[in-house]
Amino acid sequence: MDPDYSAQDVARCDICKTAIAQSYCDFCHVNLCKPCIGEHISDDYKKNHAIVPIQQRKSTLIYPKCQTHQNEDCKYQCKDCNISICSDCLASKQHNKEHEFVKLEEVYNTKKKHVQSDTEELENQILPVYEEIANELEMQLASLDGEYKKLTTEMSEQREEMHREVDNAMEQMEKEIGEIKVKHHSILQKHLNEIKQLQSLMQQTLLVLNEIEECNEVSKTIHFSSKNEEFRKLPPKVVASMPKFIPKQIEREKLCSLIGKFTPLSTILEERVFTAKKPNKSVRELLDEPEVLNTIKTGQANLRSVTCLNEEQIWTSEETADIKCFNIQSVLQKTIKTKSGKWPSNIAVDRDEALLYSVWKTRTVYKVKNDQTEEIITLQGWKPVNLCVTSSGDLLVTMYSDEETLSKVVRYSGSTVKQIIQFDEEGQPLYSGNIYIKYISENRNLDICVADFGARAVVVVNQAGKLRFRYTGHPSPTKNNPFIPRGITTDSQSRILTADGGNHCIHILDTDGQFLRYIDNCDLEDPHGLCVDSNDSLLVCEYKKGNVKKIKYSK
Repeated sequence: MDPDYSAQDVARCDICKTAIAQSYCDFCHVNLCKPCIGEHISDDYKKNHAIVPIQQRKSTLIYPKCQTHQNEDCKYQCKDCNISICSDCLASKQHNKEHEFVKLEEVYNTKKKHVQSDTEELENQILPVYEEIANELEMQLASLDGEYKKLTTEMSEQREEMHREVDNAMEQMEKEIGEIKVKHHSILQKHLNEIKQLQSLMQQTLLVLNEIEECNEVSKTIHFSSKNEEFRKLPPKVVASMPKFIPKQIEREKLCSLIGKFTPLSTILEERVFTAKKPNKSVRELLDEPEVLNTIKTGQANLRSVTCLNEEQIWTSEETADIKCFNIQSVLQKTIKTKSGKWPSNIAVDRDEALLYSVWKTRTVYKVKNDQTEEIITLQGWKPVNLCVTSSGDLLVTMYSDEETLSKVVRYSGSTVKQIIQFDEEGQPLYSGNIYIKYISENRNLDICVADFGARAVVVVNQAGKLRFRYTGHPSPTKNNPFIPRGITTDSQSRILTADGGNHCIHILDTDGQFLRYIDNCDLEDPHGLCVDSNDSLLVCEYKKGNVKKIKYSK
């Protein structure tokens, strides 16, 4: 739409500045009201003014002036000379009769078609590709801290492992030292015992000598045999040298190689090949009058969530521990009780048709497959609320802090955190910091859409977590209650649908957050959780009635 003139901004006369303009001078490019047309023409009557209705503005062609015949407009082009010429030039002998001439209007119209084609290609084909590239790079930048944190965590684990191995090696060496000490002690003790035995023998010999000295018996004295010759032969000296610890010189480079090594940062330029996107032939236009196709009576009170298992089956959850599977004919197929016995905050189905559910009281997200339940995410300091399985298979989880002051969206691959979305570019919280529900859905353009009950807004960020817009409702004389969104979902046309429980209707927005229309004629009562099936039929939980209504809202 022309920025100078739109229904929202009525064009005013450029002469008087107040009256609404009904006409336009295609030569001077000014808006004119009827009384000011004459004044405008009389100001410079020599100009070739072209007054047209304002709806036909810029419809009169402005031709270039002829350089040879200055009062004439060039309406032709000599293709051989590649210049614009007037009718006088055409009649002159300046151009050979064999020259080929073409009307400038035809050249203009042909170029206009090229311009329109270029505009359409740039807007619909080329720019979206660059937007995808930019989103991908923003996503990589957003996940960079997490990826490098993973590296440092792996290094810390290696450090702890090496510390354990060093401690084990030191304990082994200390044990070896203890064994050497025992052996050393045994050798010295044995030698000491031998010396003490000789000392005892010498003491006995001294007693005998003293007795002989004191007595005068001939036979004792003459039969005494000296043992000093034996005692003068000293026992060999035991020389035991202390073992020494010889520390090995630590070479930093070798130590680093023992710890491990990094693969180098590798950057290569891969050639991108532009492929024009095929236009979406299956455009689904909105119906003027949506219709209820079916009402599934679940019998569940306080029905909060619904998600499609397949074309024929849905899962539903309420404020009890029961999660139930129904077919489209309202027949109960299966009931699963939560592992903790607490009611689930939200449910979702992954690409393998496994059921996921969150329980805020246990801080845990569970997965049920083949009747086996496993805990896939358990939080500390945060409580999980709502879930969304993305087109890539990741899991988006809205959560709030234990203090109930902060909220955020976390992207998981399995049990690994890939991305945290919490603040805008100015460092302000994106979401209200309270326990109120924040249903979440991924759009086809990979935007992340959150129905923020506490903020009374739909908050939409792109794949990298950058704020795109906030939708705070649409003024309507028939909607008397404040807009407080609950459930949210998206369809194949990238439209956003959100439940407005207070006004008993559904808001439909386009991908940029512009209001399109309400679904408010289907006798909805307190709509809550939403989902869209593969045929773009909308499934809506009626919180108090316990019904799921299937609504056709597009062609």
